Amino acid sequence: MQEISSYREAFIAHMNSKVSVKEPENLYEPISYILNLGGKRLRPILVLMATEIFGEDYTKGLDAALAVEVFHNFSLVHDLSLIHISEPTRLLSI
Repeated sequence: MQEISSYREAFIAHMNSKVSVKEPENLYEPISYILNLGGKRLRPILVLMATEIFGEDYTKGLDAALAVEVFHNFSLVHDLSLIHISEPTRLLSI
């Protein structure tokens, strides 16, 4: 089992290698911005630790960890977008 900081560093390096601004820029730049805001990155760290617990090298879990982080960040952005909708409309859309 690694130190938590080493999982975090490996995940951030993997994320930076996979996430880049492509064309159309106005689509990819917000994704890159949101993912690079920082944070504890606890969810991907847990994925990497679970990968090791089940007997695999944690680096095999890097893509799964990235998927978890992207989905988590999408859910945060989605929740924030609901706040900007008026209350009666939001209740009808849920």
